[in-house]
Amino acid sequence: QVQLVESGGGSVQPGGSLRLSCAASGLTLNEYAIGWFRQVPGKEREGVSCIISSRGSPYYEDSVQGRFTISRDNAKKTVYLQMNSLKPDDPAVYYCAASRFATKGRRLMVLPLAPNNYDYWGQGTQVTVSS
Repeated sequence: QVQLVESGGGSVQPGGSLRLSCAASGLTLNEYAIGWFRQVPGKEREGVSCIISSRGSPYYEDSVQGRFTISRDNAKKTVYLQMNSLKPDDPAVYYCAASRFATKGRRLMVLPLAPNNYDYWGQGTQVTVSS
């Protein structure tokens, strides 16, 4: 059974940093694309960043490009999202999600940050940015 557990959320001031972690179990991490998504009340869930394979380049949503960095440690089965220079637009519940590349690789290559390309989701972790 695939399980994803996020941690690392919290409250920071504008310009601050947080590192989110996504601990995965029940899967072989290097067979899965892992994405980070966020959602605020009343809005659709949006893709923030993803890394499709260990050899591929990561993808970033335009507003976080240059500020957020995704990385994965296959041995620890953990994916990280380093978030720097946090802005008042960044607060949300952040989710990690997984998609098996063998099943959805073609769709992921076209729409890597589309939530409906991911099958497994964590419970989310809250990120707050306030002064």
